[in-house]
Amino acid sequence: MKLSILMPVYNEFATLTTAVKEVLRVEYPCDIELVIVDDGSTDGTRDLYESFESDPRVSVHLHPENRGKGAAIRTAAEKATGDYVIMCDADLEYSPAEIPALLAPVLSNEAKVVYGTRTFGSHNAYSYLYVLGNRGVTTAANILFNCYISDLETCFKLVPRELYLDLDIRQQGFGMEAELTGKLLRRGVRPYEVPISYKARSREEGKKLTARDGVEALWILARQRFSRRPTS
Repeated sequence: MKLSILMPVYNEFATLTTAVKEVLRVEYPCDIELVIVDDGSTDGTRDLYESFESDPRVSVHLHPENRGKGAAIRTAAEKATGDYVIMCDADLEYSPAEIPALLAPVLSNEAKVVYGTRTFGSHNAYSYLYVLGNRGVTTAANILFNCYISDLETCFKLVPRELYLDLDIRQQGFGMEAELTGKLLRRGVRPYEVPISYKARSREEGKKLTARDGVEALWILARQRFSRRPTS
């Protein structure tokens, strides 16, 4: 088995080098590659990529302009060569050291798709409204698809690469999280959940998710649930 770690990057000069080092430092139970897609960074991030070229596990691909997280992940998945893909942002909110825990149920044939689910507390939540919004969107998915998942918006989603490409995720921005989950649930695929840690950053530190993204996620879930055929 080979794992492709997909890293979308947009203006992450302050954290990218550390994030890449942390990903490559982990002892994985399988071969890995790190596929970075720079989504039109303008803050000097692109000057950092030359320092990663010496590691054969790393490949870097550039979007000429900013298109959104979903677009960056789509490019990364198309460029990847692994059997499985997992998203890993460059903002250090998630710990790459926990990726092997998500691989364990797959390697033991207990699961096909695995989500890393976060627990929020006073030490790691960005704000009450952010947590409430995440719970609201997740609850909506559970009601619409008559299932139970704990964290729809988690970045850590481990999916077979062929399945991910077959789902044909079209949302360009953060809506790709809802589209991915909606399409999985519509097919009857219930993610296996593994608890993970989380360290939210503030708006000043570069957090980009907004309330508008939550409203969009609700619309995407409803569209996936009630459309007569799977939608792009």
